Amino acid sequence: MTRILIVDDDKSIVKNLTEFLSAEGFSIISADGQANALKLIETERFDLALLDVSLTDGNGFAVCSAIKKRFNTPVIFLTASGDEYSTVTGFELGANDYIAKPFRPRELVLRIKNVLRLTGSVGTVVKLEDVSVDTVKGTATKNGRDLYLSALEYRLLLMFINNRGAVLTRNQLLESLWDIAGDFVNDNTLTVYIKRLREKIENDPQNPTIIKTIRGIGYKVDNE
Repeated sequence: MTRILIVDDDKSIVKNLTEFLSAEGFSIISADGQANALKLIETERFDLALLDVSLTDGNGFAVCSAIKKRFNTPVIFLTASGDEYSTVTGFELGANDYIAKPFRPRELVLRIKNVLRLTGSVGTVVKLEDVSVDTVKGTATKNGRDLYLSALEYRLLLMFINNRGAVLTRNQLLESLWDIAGDFVNDNTLTVYIKRLREKIENDPQNPTIIKTIRGIGYKVDNE
């Protein structure tokens, strides 16, 4: 799974980005400033970094320099600083893209996938028994055959993948699907989507082994 480092001291932006990008199939780790970001870079590996320029304890330029010295990790600057100096400085330090705030989430995902494609930093294919999910290409196959998941079915599957081993309550799933769809998703609709997804990925939808029902709580996909 593609791992993204977000460095931003705005908690609301980090929260919203984490929720949205996680639902899109990315694994997110965040740092609230330069110091914490530099510590993470020493111990963790990432497929891409989203950096704000202005940080309370430094700036994203220093983080970008540190990343580029240690790894060839792609960097996208995500900042309100849209002036020419910041843009040029970012690219001189090796940034792969530069997106000014405010931005459209869908555009951000497309730009992330484009950078990953151009740099070859593709994520791993996630396996759920005989189902394979490529989180960068956005495809899901079973025994090599395309499952033709709808947008909400695919994102529901990604929610389970990103939370393997954890029980997801119906409320958690409803809130995530509501945010993604932009429309109200009720409890009956969730039941329908779970049923449809199981019919596509399970060998025996009546006795599911991938998406398990935790009675009275929600659903769970086990760790490998």
